[in-house]
Amino acid sequence: DFRKRLLSESKDFDAVEVNKEDYAIIHYTSGTTGKPKGAVHCHGAILSHWQTSKDIVGLAPGVKCWFTADPAWVTGTSYGVLGALSTGADILVAEPGYRISQVLGLLEKYDIEIWYTAPTLLRMLMREDPSKAKGYDLSRLKKIFSAGEALNPEVCRWAEDNLGLTIFNHWFQTETGSIIIGYDGTFPKKGYDTMGKVLVDVEAEILDDDYNPVPPGNKGHLALKPSWPSMFLDYWGNREQYLSKFIDGWYITGDLAYRDEEGYFYYLSREDDVINTAGHLVTPFEVESALMSHPSVAEVAAKGVPDKLMGEAVKAFVVLKEGYEPTPQLEIEYRSLVRNRVSPFASPQEIEFMDELPKTETGKIIRRVL
Repeated sequence: DFRKRLLSESKDFDAVEVNKEDYAIIHYTSGTTGKPKGAVHCHGAILSHWQTSKDIVGLAPGVKCWFTADPAWVTGTSYGVLGALSTGADILVAEPGYRISQVLGLLEKYDIEIWYTAPTLLRMLMREDPSKAKGYDLSRLKKIFSAGEALNPEVCRWAEDNLGLTIFNHWFQTETGSIIIGYDGTFPKKGYDTMGKVLVDVEAEILDDDYNPVPPGNKGHLALKPSWPSMFLDYWGNREQYLSKFIDGWYITGDLAYRDEEGYFYYLSREDDVINTAGHLVTPFEVESALMSHPSVAEVAAKGVPDKLMGEAVKAFVVLKEGYEPTPQLEIEYRSLVRNRVSPFASPQEIEFMDELPKTETGKIIRRVL
């Protein structure tokens, strides 16, 4: 028994002296687009975890926080463990479940002030009758943060309508180790579809396919100039793949995005997920966000499937909310919705109804197995 072994060990030990550049943690990526990779971080990364936990998340001595991410993954370790401990915050460790009564019950019972979660969990709550969210005392809850995958606007609207709270988006990766883009309270939230602004002393750019910076409003590759303590130092056992992520001093994140004139960033897609249908590039996120606005949709994933005529066709995998059944009429409404909100070529050629979507241990949708 681990706990008995822990309690039986001596409290006297010699501390091992290390340098901040020494390897400390290997965080594995979630593997949504391929085999998980081990991102190596150094001891100095704790400086990024502490600073961003304090200045961005708002952790402080006695603040009650709940990070629903498993401690084995980057958000769970960087913030749920290291960030909380380094700032003196009180940590709730609990299995959240996927029912409104389970999640809101824990938030109420433990007077949680900061809730850091993922869009998947929030979308799972949206499956249920929204009236079930009423009657919980969440007056102590000050902030909801979301990270880990794209945050659909409909999720934000649901939280405002049913919890009376705004969800603030954050962007970072296993590789970056800590929050890079998001909200820290020093500037206003802008719409439902923005990730926020660069929050730390990091140079971020949107690059074209030749890796040159593009003007605001243009889509491209999100790239960063490494300069912060928690940036990964290697992929464990795969130096060649690590080096391939850097071009002309830029770390190429693998995400497509754009930035507006005010410096707000907008997520589009993972590069590997873009659908090329009849020469038109469609991102799964824009299709999914449109479909999420339909009252019957609890969860959805879009991907490209082979098509002899168009090269790739858009296919949508839909999980329905309680009380809805698959019908041809729903399929007609879905196609019309995407056609009007996105574009005609983004409208799904195929629609498949599912009970569940395949997900990683961190809750991210695995499109490659659909």
